[in-house]
Amino acid sequence: MAQETSAAEDQLRAYEFRRAVEELKKVKGRGTELISVYVPPGRQVSDVMARLRNEYAESANIKSRVTRNHVLWAIESAMNKLKQYRQVPEHGLAIFTGEASVGADKYEQLSFVLEPPRKTALDTYRCDSSFFTEPLEDMLVDRDLYGVIIIDRKEATAALLQGKRIEYLWGPEESGVQSKHGRGGQSQRRFERIIEDQAHQWFVKVGDKMTELFLNRPIQALLVGGPGPTKEYFASEGYLHHELQKKMHKQLFDVGYTDETGVKELLEKAETELSGLELVKERKLLRRFMQEVVKAGAGLGTYGEAHVRKALEAGAVDTLLISETLRRVRLELKCPACGATREATVEAAAADKPQPCAKCAASMSVARSTELIRDLADQAARYGTKVALVSGESDEGKIMLSAFGGVAALLRFTV
Repeated sequence: MAQETSAAEDQLRAYEFRRAVEELKKVKGRGTELISVYVPPGRQVSDVMARLRNEYAESANIKSRVTRNHVLWAIESAMNKLKQYRQVPEHGLAIFTGEASVGADKYEQLSFVLEPPRKTALDTYRCDSSFFTEPLEDMLVDRDLYGVIIIDRKEATAALLQGKRIEYLWGPEESGVQSKHGRGGQSQRRFERIIEDQAHQWFVKVGDKMTELFLNRPIQALLVGGPGPTKEYFASEGYLHHELQKKMHKQLFDVGYTDETGVKELLEKAETELSGLELVKERKLLRRFMQEVVKAGAGLGTYGEAHVRKALEAGAVDTLLISETLRRVRLELKCPACGATREATVEAAAADKPQPCAKCAASMSVARSTELIRDLADQAARYGTKVALVSGESDEGKIMLSAFGGVAALLRFTV
């Protein structure tokens, strides 16, 4: 139980870190007024404070009064954030402060501190018109990578299996190799030689493309598939770079297509070999949910926020499924006129819009606002429920969002 709770919390922390980076990337300043400070583990807090004081002294000489005041405030804010730490956390720190331009000469003061999910070696101070988030974006790249090549004599497709998504890198590319001919006699051998030479050139082209796509990527394995015997010939005749040959999975996969459909078919056939890949785990979980939903009797699946909340309150949910693409918030509202209270879920973009009181029609004030994903996950934690955040990029994830509203559950018992 403790391990499941920890795994769910890790997922949520990763999601919230990713969301924070997404929001930081959107921020734009007026001129070079946004401060980014990266502090590596092991760095003394006092040393970083001394550096910021020096930057503060130099920034006092900025000619533009508005820019000067904005930069000085940003550095002061960064120092105040840093004062909260006796020592730098084990993975380091990333501090982002500044006054974001919100249009019409208006500004919003921002101040964030993030503890990276992996160690940062950066020790830097940067003042720019946007926050320096590239190092954090690199940390979001899933290191669980597999290369895929689907090939026959007619065409080929290459893809990358990464975390919860499939990234198509190349193709479907047509080979241009001629089909079988009907000529006989001496012409037969000549045309056969021409076709075989075309096929050889095609395999060389594919091999070179695989070197370009995968040699400098840290893939764990290269999966080769395709219809018919072509894949065996391509894999065994030295067309792949010797380093990729070492990473090629020993099993070759029979699939019926050489386009994106073939990649997805290979993924299904390689589920055992890729059991640790998040994409495979997610597909299995969502298939199980969909099987429960369509059962003629009372299946152990439910969906929709209202039904899922009811099941959570009954302690009936085994696994809570939430789409990572949901951008909704849960509001706790209170009417200042009559004192009535209620809760509501709204789109994040509409969170600031007035919510009328059902009793007196006055505008209710927001007592508390929580992202829907975090709100449901916190409720799940109270009942020992597992939580799975579902990607919006896979076919199953898209179906869950469009057909089931992005909130679903596998049940312990029917409600």
